[in-house]
Amino acid sequence: MVLSKTINSGSDDSLHSTFASRYVRTVLPRFKIAESSIPKEAAYQIINDELMLDGNPRLNLASFVTTWMEPECDKLIMASINKNYVDMDEYPVTTELQNRCVNMIAHLFNAPLGDSETAVGVGTVGSSEAIMLAGLAFKRRWQNKMRAAGKPCDKPNIVTGANVQVCWEKFARYFEVELKEVKLSEGYYVMDPEKAVEMVDENTICVAAILGSTLNGEFEDVKRLNDLLVEKNAETGWDTPIHVDAASGGFIAPFLYPELEWDFRLPLVKSINVSGHKYGLVYAGIGWVIWRNKEDLPDELIFHINYLGADQPTFTLNFSKGSSQIIAQYYQLIRLGFEGYKNIMENCQENAMVLKEGLEKTERFNIVSKDCGVPLVAFSLKDHSQHNEFEISDMLRRFGWIVPAYTMPPDAQHITVLRVVIREDFSRTLAERLVNDIVKVLHELDTLPAKVNAKITVSEENGVANSTTEMEVQRKITDAWRKFVADKKKTNGVC
Repeated sequence: MVLSKTINSGSDDSLHSTFASRYVRTVLPRFKIAESSIPKEAAYQIINDELMLDGNPRLNLASFVTTWMEPECDKLIMASINKNYVDMDEYPVTTELQNRCVNMIAHLFNAPLGDSETAVGVGTVGSSEAIMLAGLAFKRRWQNKMRAAGKPCDKPNIVTGANVQVCWEKFARYFEVELKEVKLSEGYYVMDPEKAVEMVDENTICVAAILGSTLNGEFEDVKRLNDLLVEKNAETGWDTPIHVDAASGGFIAPFLYPELEWDFRLPLVKSINVSGHKYGLVYAGIGWVIWRNKEDLPDELIFHINYLGADQPTFTLNFSKGSSQIIAQYYQLIRLGFEGYKNIMENCQENAMVLKEGLEKTERFNIVSKDCGVPLVAFSLKDHSQHNEFEISDMLRRFGWIVPAYTMPPDAQHITVLRVVIREDFSRTLAERLVNDIVKVLHELDTLPAKVNAKITVSEENGVANSTTEMEVQRKITDAWRKFVADKKKTNGVC
């Protein structure tokens, strides 16, 4: 089923290219395959011309995903781009590299492994697939336990904060698990451990904690959650475990906050996912999920195939996938080592502080992000009487910056923030330049008529009583801009 939408340019349904006219004088259909072939140079030039209108990945400050790697790693990626990872018998060295990565990451997360014991985990196409696999393992273990006790197992649930990434909602909907969300509140934008544990019942397959919220980069208090769950499990006789979604923070906390207890040092943490393509410093397409031990991954979820040449265990949602990103992850792990990762993460954190201090000097913003967490800066306007964050985001695109503006989840949806993710390739110079461009945008907005105030003035002049509070005005503005952004996505986006 095709879910994508194409942009109607208002002209015809053909592709025209100035340079390609050297090779092709006839136009190409946009939405149907052409009857005849064209020269490779023409095909390249046509596509290259269209791609010039894409944004610059390096200036895409909305994304956590890595946009730069060393040339040597780029060579390895291109050399292995034609290898299908699933064919383990044909590419045994690639399989070995994946297993080494799993063990390196497991040790990084303090998995309780013996000297000769190997870690339990798998490489995925990202944290979304990793979360699906971890969730399925929790669901199956819970079902087996309930069946053994002679109890119904048809209404599983999972407890998370309302700040979770959409992949958790996908897991709940796709695999028929009730999602019980802890609502947020103004000034507290992560899951409250006390409220989360209160929502746990006998049907809870796990509580998901986020190490690095997408909204403001904050680490949730996994240690507190673990301690409260230990008490509740002792009181009730349940065995509710914890999964840590460390998509963003898994490659940050071990290097910047080694004393922070969030991983397998906590007894109820049974599995952890992490995105290699975020602060694992690999291009998009690699994630990892690690289990505490073999007992936490039910054997009935693992399939065995032999039609590729040998018996091969597989536990993935897809089958074929490229080997390049796995090889790239191994390159980064051995190239950088602990010292290299630590230096990069410290540099990202320092650049985040430069940006934060620059924004504070404008005296126009409240900083929503925390100093301890993912190196990003989330901020909101102090004064919404004239303009809002969506307008700032829109105008920054004129300078090439892609800075997202969004509203917080329930019950803090009236709060709108801007967020800048600091990646390895975002330098101090770029941070200072961004602050300067934000100041320019604010100055330009200040010279424009204030839309809200203009409406209020018109109402007063017409004798209409205005009892709207500032909060209500902000909610209306937020709702209007959310609708505007949603409408733009309907025409430009791909589902």
